[in-house]
Amino acid sequence: MTSTATAAPAGHANAVRLRMRSSLVLALASAAGLAMFFWPLFASPAPAATAHSTDAPLVFVLILPVLIAIVLSEISAGGIDAKALAMLGVLSAINAALRPLGAGIAGVETVFFMLVLAGRVFGPGFGFVLGCTSLFASALLTAGVGPWLPFQMIASAWVGLGAGLLPRRPRGRAEIAMLIGYGVVAAYFVGFLMNLWFWPYLSADTHLAFVPGDPIVANLRRFGAFTLVTSTLGWDTGRAITNALAIGLVGPAVLAVLRRAARRAAFDAPVRLAPSN
Repeated sequence: MTSTATAAPAGHANAVRLRMRSSLVLALASAAGLAMFFWPLFASPAPAATAHSTDAPLVFVLILPVLIAIVLSEISAGGIDAKALAMLGVLSAINAALRPLGAGIAGVETVFFMLVLAGRVFGPGFGFVLGCTSLFASALLTAGVGPWLPFQMIASAWVGLGAGLLPRRPRGRAEIAMLIGYGVVAAYFVGFLMNLWFWPYLSADTHLAFVPGDPIVANLRRFGAFTLVTSTLGWDTGRAITNALAIGLVGPAVLAVLRRAARRAAFDAPVRLAPSN
């Protein structure tokens, strides 16, 4: 008998196909990531000077095997090939090179717009892996390896994953508008998470600090005020503006290049199985 794989909609590819096994691994990785960010709300924090200094290395050890497991499971299932791995390497290198252009300047971060566009074209699995590898590669390039890195990796992975899960139908200006909106939301989402990873360990000498033992709702209210004052009105808004401008200005051209590369690589070409006797 002959079997033919189902192709993705025109203009979209599945460079890393998410089958049941890899989807389960990805779901477990995301659940573990959420636990990493939110567990301090359910436990007494360590002193501010040691924020995540003991658990971050363990988190880092956990993140990379999950990432490797996703890639290996797709390889073993025939869901990723050498062309997809090559594309992953190229885009990771591009993102690593783009990040230093804006990091540390009023929230101008140039790494996320490419992640959004690549996730849009190559699918959620590719976007998730690219988010991890891009931040890891850029950290090595900029000497930015620290206890914050695993948190940056998982947050960026979710951005790429979400871009791949956006509705497939819009094209043209409607698609760019949708991606701009997503880029803005993703900017504030990343800021929210990256504030959350260290906020419980700040000094308690302020009414915006985490209070061990208080109800979760009360602590989250303080965290919302802390984020608004220290991040949303500055850094996160700069990141959102950067994403919106980059996607609006170069998004159409980059999407066209990525889709042309996807067509030439034929990630979604039908897979025919040899007849069985």
